Amino acid sequence: MLALMLAGPVLLSQPVHAQDSTSVVPAGEAFLEQLQPRDSVLVADQLRYGFELKDVKEGTDFMFPDYSEGFCPGVEIVSPWSLDTVEVHKGRRKAPSKLDIRGSVTITSFDEGKYELPPVYIVRISPDGVADTLAFAPKVLDVRTMPVDTATFQIHDIKGQIQYPVEFREVFPYLAGALALVLIVLLAIYLTRKYFRKKSEAEAGREPAHIKALRKLDKFRGDSFWAPEKQKSFYSGITDALREYIVSRYGVSAMEMTTKEIFDSLKGRDIRPDLYEEAKDLFERADYVKFAKYVASQQENASAVPSAVKFVTMTYQEELDAESAGTDGTSSGKGQDAAVAKPLDRKEEV
Repeated sequence: MLALMLAGPVLLSQPVHAQDSTSVVPAGEAFLEQLQPRDSVLVADQLRYGFELKDVKEGTDFMFPDYSEGFCPGVEIVSPWSLDTVEVHKGRRKAPSKLDIRGSVTITSFDEGKYELPPVYIVRISPDGVADTLAFAPKVLDVRTMPVDTATFQIHDIKGQIQYPVEFREVFPYLAGALALVLIVLLAIYLTRKYFRKKSEAEAGREPAHIKALRKLDKFRGDSFWAPEKQKSFYSGITDALREYIVSRYGVSAMEMTTKEIFDSLKGRDIRPDLYEEAKDLFERADYVKFAKYVASQQENASAVPSAVKFVTMTYQEELDAESAGTDGTSSGKGQDAAVAKPLDRKEEV
């Protein structure tokens, strides 16, 4: 029995039986192919079973077998008939086109064995109404199961994934990414430290000259620098701190001057004579240590830092006293009488 399932350009409205056709034409063998090709057909594998026709005139209709009541013992239909156009050959001078078509059903089997599939009969109705039956020789379906180990007769478990050795080209992108991340972190640390170093230097540059000098001199307290081989750096550090203070306090280019030039420039400044001579003796002793390989005594070493600190603090105090005196002399508009009036009033109160 042939029934209408799928047609070409025009669908037929009623079924056509094989005996109604004018002739049965052998059309070759049917094809049988797996949806997932492999060496053999295993249980539950799905296959396409159908036919191929070439050079079919445009407008031809087809009728296909109806397998709704069964196909083959042990074989089942998964998907019904489907018709695909493989290629179109256009005719010349408005002649009708010719088509290469392919029709198939999807089948499967859940039992091991060989199955003789039924032949494929289709009815072809040409555009001029002539109908004939095309017969395609059947195929044999050989379904197998997984082979059992004949030595132990035990079904083995599924094998795990094969572990291939790791190659350098697989690891290289991760190594490059990690290296780039490390470089970025190091760059961020470097830029952060540089920023805070500049910030601290800028803040230190805004400090008063006497504070900077006293902080540097504080590093040389104690006797850790009194050894003969360390005295050169000891006296160089002390005199450099005083030179920077003199530059800021008195505007003298002490960093480029010799000891004589420095103290010649300081003559006539508001510096007490005893401070002047004590600082000069310290600078001359430092010159002996640095340039004449003189080894200072323990007493001289012990007095070096206190002399430098005394020079800084006393000269800074004199500056403060001078500024205070200038402020007191200009803040009152009543002259000396107003300045003397206060203590007199206090005596009277007592």
